[in-house]
Amino acid sequence: MNTRTALARLTDVATHQGVPFVRRLVEGARRIAEELETRLLGPDFETRSRALFEGDAGLDPFGFDGRTARQAAVVSAFFHRMYFRTEVYDVDRVPPGRVLLVANHSGQIPIDAAIIGCAMFFDANPPRVTRAMVEKWVATLPFVSTFFSRVGQVVGVPENARRLLEMGELVLAFPEGVRGVVKPFMRRYQLEEFGHGFMRLAMETKTPIVPVAVIGAEEQYLSFGNVKWAARALGIPVFPLVPQLLVPGGQLPLPTKYRLFFGEPMHFDGDATDDAKVADHAYLVREAVSHLLRRGLMQRKSVFF
Repeated sequence: MNTRTALARLTDVATHQGVPFVRRLVEGARRIAEELETRLLGPDFETRSRALFEGDAGLDPFGFDGRTARQAAVVSAFFHRMYFRTEVYDVDRVPPGRVLLVANHSGQIPIDAAIIGCAMFFDANPPRVTRAMVEKWVATLPFVSTFFSRVGQVVGVPENARRLLEMGELVLAFPEGVRGVVKPFMRRYQLEEFGHGFMRLAMETKTPIVPVAVIGAEEQYLSFGNVKWAARALGIPVFPLVPQLLVPGGQLPLPTKYRLFFGEPMHFDGDATDDAKVADHAYLVREAVSHLLRRGLMQRKSVFF
């Protein structure tokens, strides 16, 4: 039973028992709950949710489940609209059909991927489900790997990405990889070198690339480096040194203001086995993301507002 249904039943009981004060109190609470729900999810959430159930989810080869994704969207909406107060620019530039979103990666944990997914679901018309490529080691994590699969995330190997693109999906890639996530604070918004796998896939499948700049994630956790021995001991790629995590309540990211900038679609032809051409094209995409970052940082007046 959701909040709106529970309040409606309380109103019915109060009306039946003839308690005007209680009835007015419950009706007021119901109006507030409805207003908050609309503000959080938007007036067209139910309509947008249908995008999660297009086709037969049971036939998805990667385990995507529309019901789990819908529940995750409700939780993510809080962070997208109220906690980080995301501003989304030019999301209408994302064309229909198969697309490869290529973004900068940062923030110590992949909140940026979730916020991009929220933008495509809550702000794009029509809404799209984003299939993000995740690091291979994530598949070894109990519970987490299952949840990621059910909300549409896929281990980032070429075979998986190629199949998703052939299915006409919207695929999100972070060519900086884990190097981008764990950048220390003094290197914020300085792009690491891009891997070339995303470009080979785009050229092979004739898929347009839309560059995306994420601003706000770099400041949500203040990292001062990577504790390599701790990473080796835990069997994970990196262990960022984030003093903030040692402070009570510091486990939550800082409420920085997120801004997403979507660039114009980029199309690349040529031989995907030509390493020099692939590298040149990947450099152009990196420059496009860098340009969006510079534009967004110049426009930003405050980290938090």
